[in-house]
Amino acid sequence: MTQSSALASFMAGARDTVPMLVGAAPFGIIFGALAGTTQLAPWQGQMMSLGVFAGSSQFIAIGLMAGLAGAMVIWLATFIVNLRHMLYAAALLPHVRHLPGRWRWVLGFLLTDETFAVMDSYYRKHPHAPLGHWYFLGSGLSMYANWQCGTLVGLLFGAVFPQLQTLGLDFAMVATFISIVVPQVVRLPHFSAAVAAASVAYLLKDVPFKLGLLAAVVVGVAIGVLLTRLRTPASTQGGMA
Repeated sequence: MTQSSALASFMAGARDTVPMLVGAAPFGIIFGALAGTTQLAPWQGQMMSLGVFAGSSQFIAIGLMAGLAGAMVIWLATFIVNLRHMLYAAALLPHVRHLPGRWRWVLGFLLTDETFAVMDSYYRKHPHAPLGHWYFLGSGLSMYANWQCGTLVGLLFGAVFPQLQTLGLDFAMVATFISIVVPQVVRLPHFSAAVAAASVAYLLKDVPFKLGLLAAVVVGVAIGVLLTRLRTPASTQGGMA
């Protein structure tokens, strides 16, 4: 492996993640602006992005803090929301299991919804790519840098423009998630999990502490896993049939 080929794979991963960066950047700005309105100091909000790097969980944690929820509720809520990353990791594990532990730890930390979408598409096209981990690293690090910059901008300008989070910037992230989810629901288990999770989230949208969202995650994962297991003998047929 030459240094130039590794760098080329790294840059390709960063390049192919650009569309996701566009959608995630406003989301990071909104988080930074919201963090600036809580009891957290600005540096603590930035440290949350640096150390946690999980947008959905960070938003939920900020909301629960504002609602004076207990530490156990915050921990449980963020834990359940992040359980989906275990499914992402399980899907990508066959492609990275041969890597040293230090690589797997770094790539695991950098794994997000957007990076998973990029890597899932990449590995479908290049299942045996010898430099796939460099592509993975380029995608993950570009998302990480993007999130840190977005958070910083939100923290810096949130105080100057206190209504920053109400300017509709969140629509960009909604559009990004739609672009991530829709290509994945071509099989019955995926489609059923998405419908079940969306239905539960809507029905329980008024439950305090975002617990309806947690219930939606649990139900969606349970439905997806159950249908996948039931359809395992017919898994070679593909499609939504």
